Amino acid sequence: MANGLRQLVDTANAPIFGIDVKGNVNEWNNKTAEITGYTKGFTLGKPLVSTFIMPELQKSVQHVLDQALRGNETSNYELAFCSASDEIRYLLVNATTRRNVENHIIGVVGVAQDVTESKIYDRAVAAIAGELRQLVDTANAPIFGIDVEGNVNEWNQKTAEITGYSKEEAMHKPLVNTFIVPKLQKSVQNVMMNALRGEEKSNYEL
Repeated sequence: MANGLRQLVDTANAPIFGIDVKGNVNEWNNKTAEITGYTKGFTLGKPLVSTFIMPELQKSVQHVLDQALRGNETSNYELAFCSASDEIRYLLVNATTRRNVENHIIGVVGVAQDVTESKIYDRAVAAIAGELRQLVDTANAPIFGIDVEGNVNEWNQKTAEITGYSKEEAMHKPLVNTFIVPKLQKSVQNVMMNALRGEEKSNYEL
């Protein structure tokens, strides 16, 4: 690799790593070393997948690399590196086929984006959402909801207990026409329509 290109790869602000046709590391820039905690000297010549990829992802990552070694490149593929400190670093990778001057395939280069922080954030949000879902489902008060068309999209366990309708029976059915007594349907529909316009109402009896 020419000196100018070598310096560009080594000092790039994105992780760049590569393998030869046997799957052994032959490229490992400074950013990859920083993110993973493994120096270039330590990684060169080692099998990328079995050494640095999380076990549960090794098969799929190997498939992506094998495809790239056949000329079938992959964009925005997420993989998880095992760092030297036993942390997991998530990278979004473009796997590009590497060819020599005769156009023969000699390896694969991965240009990546470190998405670890966003991955951790997404998992935290998912965990909070799961906790809120459990809170709603197990609340000691009936909680139900509708979508913008007035169809049921929320029906917790207490609502099921009180009404006798399971969540499965209630979901996606029009709330007012199906579950509200006829003489109150018009007034309840008005309350729901107002709420859908942002005009909330408290302590409404139905």
